[in-house]
Amino acid sequence: MNILVLGSGGREHAFAYKLSQSPRCEKLFVAPGNAGTSFIANNVKLSVTDFQAIKQCVLANEIKMVVVGPEDPLVQGIYNFFKGDNALKNILLIGPSRRGALLEGSKQRAKEFMMHHNIPTAAYMAFTKESVEAGKQFLETLSPPYVLKADGLAAGKGVLIINDISEAKTELENMLSHSKFGAASEKVVVEEFLDGIELSIFVLTDGKNYKVLPTAKDYKRIGEGDKGLNTGGMGAISPVPFVDEVLMNKIEERIVKPTINGLIAEEIEYNGFVFIGLIIVNSEPFVIEYNVRMGDPETEVVLPRIDNDLVDLLEATAKQTLDQVTLEIDPRSATTVMVVSGGYPEAYEKGKKISGIERIGDSIVFHAGTIQKDGEVVTNGGRVLAITSLDKDFRIALKKSYQSIDELSFAKMYYRTDIGFDL
Repeated sequence: MNILVLGSGGREHAFAYKLSQSPRCEKLFVAPGNAGTSFIANNVKLSVTDFQAIKQCVLANEIKMVVVGPEDPLVQGIYNFFKGDNALKNILLIGPSRRGALLEGSKQRAKEFMMHHNIPTAAYMAFTKESVEAGKQFLETLSPPYVLKADGLAAGKGVLIINDISEAKTELENMLSHSKFGAASEKVVVEEFLDGIELSIFVLTDGKNYKVLPTAKDYKRIGEGDKGLNTGGMGAISPVPFVDEVLMNKIEERIVKPTINGLIAEEIEYNGFVFIGLIIVNSEPFVIEYNVRMGDPETEVVLPRIDNDLVDLLEATAKQTLDQVTLEIDPRSATTVMVVSGGYPEAYEKGKKISGIERIGDSIVFHAGTIQKDGEVVTNGGRVLAITSLDKDFRIALKKSYQSIDELSFAKMYYRTDIGFDL
């Protein structure tokens, strides 16, 4: 079948890489894609939220499956757009309905869902511009640090963790009264801080059946030792070494099953991925957040460990036959290290020529922020490349990734040398 992947990052390159290996994938399209996807698929220049242009692309290229990478089109209702259009309704679209996507599109909605279905999470309250003073009073009842979350999508920048109470009150006012994160912070969720170690769980569900995919842990901060500004992710490891059978059983029984059962109970159409951000506090799992798609760079370590034909797996998801599939997992560890532009996550320059990709043989190079220009691959984003390696132990896999990075160069290139430092 002909398949379209929506998105332009490392996550979408990883999907394209895996889908292209299937004998069932005839023609593969990525929109808008990047330099890496252009070598294995047809890049199509269109916006992931321009549904009419996507429709024209799907019909013109006889596409039978659409895999949605980022959250924006999901929150804006691409699933509903397809199901409500006679020409598109039989296309297999991987992603939740608009109602399902609210689990990521609204922090308050996610919290209400968790509370309603008895899923362990931090205590919280939500506030608007009209209730900013009540928000400040609620902060007084909490112990530092204080967690403020913009309710809507804020491109990964809408969460503040603040140690000082007066600064927390000021920032709450900035978010609600002065639109610090635009429309995303018209409502703000204030919650208690949970101190523990984080990991990510990925679930593939057809709306009634589910498969738990390999665990992963990513590293969000720009600096060594997980210090400095938040980024989209500087590296990831799968599986997470400290997740044993006891903890995994707690996660599945207390979090995964109630989540899927909650979707069923609320009659929410959901054919796709649920990314559950967890924090483990004294061996007990709590949900920090839901995402309604795969994470980046976690996708770059999770997908290479799935041995199933990805087309078969996603087709079963769209057709509600996931219970008939046996998930096959590569027992090896996977690691990815992000190579980024100097200055990221703040101001950085684009258009830097990248050399050495062709010399890498021991790792998979997933492109994130790249384009082709005059026959050369150049930087086109903050996170540029994800270098993924597999081996029997994550330390050996990491060593491979770092050796591969030694082959790369572009002006002001930066990466963290301590991914996995806390494991």
